[in-house]
Amino acid sequence: MLGGTYYRTYDNDGSGATKEADPATVSGFRLDKYDVTVGRFRQFVEIVLPAEGGVGWSPAAGSGIHGYLNGGLGLVNTANPGTFESGWVTSNESVVAPTDANLTSQGGTWTSSPGSQENLPMTGENWYEAYAFCIWDGGFLPSEAEWEFAAVGGNQQREYPWGSTAPGEGNQYAIYGDGNGNCYYPYDALADCNGVSNVAPVGTPTLGAGLWGQLDLAGEAWEWVLDGFSSYADPCINCGYLTDASWQVIRGGAYYEPLTYILPAYRYRLYPHSRAGDTGFRCARDP
Repeated sequence: MLGGTYYRTYDNDGSGATKEADPATVSGFRLDKYDVTVGRFRQFVEIVLPAEGGVGWSPAAGSGIHGYLNGGLGLVNTANPGTFESGWVTSNESVVAPTDANLTSQGGTWTSSPGSQENLPMTGENWYEAYAFCIWDGGFLPSEAEWEFAAVGGNQQREYPWGSTAPGEGNQYAIYGDGNGNCYYPYDALADCNGVSNVAPVGTPTLGAGLWGQLDLAGEAWEWVLDGFSSYADPCINCGYLTDASWQVIRGGAYYEPLTYILPAYRYRLYPHSRAGDTGFRCARDP
């Protein structure tokens, strides 16, 4: 997708963006159309934890950066002005442990063997495993600014990723709920949320595509991004808050969240070691 400048903070009730603040500029990049699925993540687990035992794969030190930016230095690090993206740190290897026990410790979509959930978004991985997966898959975790750029439609500053049509209850635009324990999926009316049965195969709401074709940017599963959680730094030109933070940013909302949580500008946070059963991710790539 082409890059550009947009506002990270804004309101839009369907009649256009207002209260615009916190400008950000991102260069061109590619963002995966779908969340990483259980089936895709299973291939990664088999490499990291080989069935025959022995030393599994791990990312190389310094890998996973936006190497096409700033003469190969990557993103500007707003957590420490004058520095850039450091990439993978080898000490992270100790918390990359995608065992069956870990991946199911807080619910989620993982199963110990392939079954009916292979096309669901992978949830239950921690931030480090999401980061490592994207490196293994030839990409990197998107920065928060990049993820939001895709979700808001760049300078269109959309109300929802697909535009201003209300998502309704038919699972055509987004997989979401009312925030009070009721979900729309798999029915076209609110029913009690029961966890994984309310999570749809990735790409189910086909009318919910963003400007560049990505699906499930609203609802379905929260998504890890690269940044630690902090107030926005202005201006942001190919930037990220890149430090060992107490919290990492998650974006997009989940299958049980209300409309206010699935709006493109909404941001939330989670401990990077967390294995939340409602949090997945997608990868970004060089342009």
